[in-house]
Amino acid sequence: MTTRRDFIRHATLGGAGIAIANSAMAMPASSYRRIIGANDRLNIAIAGLGRRHSAYKDAIVNSKSNVRLVYLCDVMESQRTKAFANFKKSLDYSPKLENDIRKVIADKDVDVLFNSTPDHWHTPGSIMALKAGKNVYVEKPCSHNMHENEMLVAAAKKYGAVVQMGNQQRSSDHTIEVVNMIHAGAIGKPYKALAFYENSRGAVPLQKKAPAPTGLDWDLFQGPAPRRDYTDNTWDYNWHWYGWDFGTAEAGNNATHELDVARWALQVNYPQHAQVEAYKRQFPTDGWEMYDSMKATFNFADDKIIEWDGKSRNGYDTYGAGRGTIIYGSEGTVFVDRGRYKMTDLAGKTTKEKIAGSNEAGTALGGGGDTSTAHVFNFFDTIRGKAKLNAPIADASISMAMVHYANTAFRVGKGFAIDEKTGRIFDRDAMALWSRKYENGWEPKI
Repeated sequence: MTTRRDFIRHATLGGAGIAIANSAMAMPASSYRRIIGANDRLNIAIAGLGRRHSAYKDAIVNSKSNVRLVYLCDVMESQRTKAFANFKKSLDYSPKLENDIRKVIADKDVDVLFNSTPDHWHTPGSIMALKAGKNVYVEKPCSHNMHENEMLVAAAKKYGAVVQMGNQQRSSDHTIEVVNMIHAGAIGKPYKALAFYENSRGAVPLQKKAPAPTGLDWDLFQGPAPRRDYTDNTWDYNWHWYGWDFGTAEAGNNATHELDVARWALQVNYPQHAQVEAYKRQFPTDGWEMYDSMKATFNFADDKIIEWDGKSRNGYDTYGAGRGTIIYGSEGTVFVDRGRYKMTDLAGKTTKEKIAGSNEAGTALGGGGDTSTAHVFNFFDTIRGKAKLNAPIADASISMAMVHYANTAFRVGKGFAIDEKTGRIFDRDAMALWSRKYENGWEPKI
């Protein structure tokens, strides 16, 4: 892929440009364009074909992207066939269907991996792809734990790859606009951000041992996680709530987005302290094993604060939207979500407001829309050297760390201090959760 990209980037310089120009004189213009297009084209693979993969579709099938979807990969046969039918409506060729992500990564023709597998596969699968010379778009959460968080950043740096996390609001025009206004002093000194998420998820079944569903490769689904028997209803989304083998709870599932906007607006990196109030509040006898309500507080230098208010199963409309971020400043306040922003002065009077008309999904499962499409376009343009990543992994991983701090504080039952320069935790119990136990032979290595 690097050779093909360099061919395009430097084709007009030196002998290559002369050779192409001479060759072009002896062929039709259409043939010349096909050669340039073939060298500039990116071969794409998507691993993980659940609810999120369709968010990439508009960018992938757009002819201006000049990409070819080579593989659709998932451990569940029905997911592969559904995704194939979805994409085939917009393509004049047929992507290959594959069960095993390792086979996809081993194909030297693949330039780019979209990794939308379950959480526990995000870092291991992405590192495999980076070692094989691929660029990676990895969905949030980019890591399952802080050890993986550090490893993914190190791997991206080692292999010189483009790695974008799927925190797509970084590519939202109106969010970029209002954050730039905040940085320019529009609300004075920003000192606090409140990030929130509200949903009315229902009860989930208690886990019961059952045969794996027809078409599911349960061993490969588990991948890096320690092996266990299959329990009914795990593979299709409920893995989020069935313990820590696969998921990262609601903080990893959704807080990632708004915490990222909050940190971006306040221009902070690692916090100095994290603490949470988190409990399972709804449906006390169901199969949900995580907290479903969390209030997290992160303290930063210069007396800056970020709070997270997450309610997974209580849909009470606290803030006037299902999700969003409120940024408080010494001279005013900003509310921003995926579709609009509103700026007010200290008296609460609106000073500036914008309704973006975005169709980006809010609390719907999977999501997608114009902001996700813009995020993918930004990824493609960066690979080709035409842009800079809006969510480079080195920065996105710091927002991701806040998720891990919140989950760790819940699991150990106490808050803790953090080294604001390195992100390391000053608590022995919390540091015991810095990594995880991996299935023998599956621990990611760079």
